[in-house]
Formats: sequence, structure tokens, C-alpha cells
Amino acid sequence: MPLNPRMAFYPGTFDPVTYGHMDIIARAARLFDKLVVGVGVNGGKQPLLTRAERLVLLRQEVSKLPEAPRITVVEFDTLLVDAVRSVGAGAVVRGLRSAGDFDFECQISGVMRRLAPEIEMVLLLSADEHRATASRIVKEIAGLGGDISSFVSEEVARVVLSKSCREAT
Repeated sequence: MPLNPRMAFYPGTFDPVTYGHMDIIARAARLFDKLVVGVGVNGGKQPLLTRAERLVLLRQEVSKLPEAPRITVVEFDTLLVDAVRSVGAGAVVRGLRSAGDFDFECQISGVMRRLAPEIEMVLLLSADEHRATASRIVKEIAGLGGDISSFVSEEVARVVLSKSCREAT
């Protein structure tokens, strides 16, 4: 399948999907004709939400965006380059919150260049109000009974809090 340079792939675990993720999704959808959001497996992370729950919540959140008709949410459990090629995207979008993210994404970009030089890597800086937002932190706050409403939507908060309460008992 030939790659479309006007189509991008935004990968993540989205455990849970945050306002920071949604900001990157909306901005990337304005830059590209089509955006595929890939919910993947990360062996280094232990997700709170099942992949099915993450897909449902992400699709609900994406449906609220004006750009929704140009966004597709898929799951993948392959190498990122294989997932990108399978949908025909010519670019990978990643969000940057900090210098640490930049260092990590530079490494990923180097690997991507070796495995798939035809796929471009596009890095978007997080909006100021989302720089401190990380799914891991949202889960920690929820697990301790804190208010996560400034990080995630009401529906996402309901699901995360219900799961966090069950795991805490």
C-alpha cells in the first residue's frame, strides 16, 4: 500500500485518554487530511483500563471534535512502523510535554528512520495547560481519591474512578 503524506498516525496507550491527548489529536487533525489514532500495547506499562475500554472512551472523546469525520480510532499490537504502513499513513504524530519527552522521541525518531525512512515523524508541543498532564499522574490522583476533572472528561473520570476504587479495595 502506498503511503499517503497527508495522512498521519498518532499512537498511544491512552490509559486514560486525557485533555492533553485530545489537544494533540485535534491539532494533528487540522494539519493532516486524515488522522488515524492507534491504541497500542506497551509491555512496559500496566494499564488500568482494558484495551476495549480505552477504544470506547477514545472514540467517544473523538466524536466530540469538529474534526471527527477525518479521524479514525484503531487498535494495534504490532511494531509501530507496521501499524503505520498497514493504514497507509505517511507520518507519525507524537506530543511533547518536556525535555524528557524530546529525548525519548529523538530516540524513537532515529529507530523509525532506520526501519521506515519513508515515514516522517511530526512532533507537536503540548499546549501550556496540558504540559503537566500524563495518564500515569491521572491514575495516581484517581487512585488516591483526588479530583481528576481538570485532566479528563466527565465520562473518562467516571470510568477511571470506578476502576481505581475497585483496585484500591
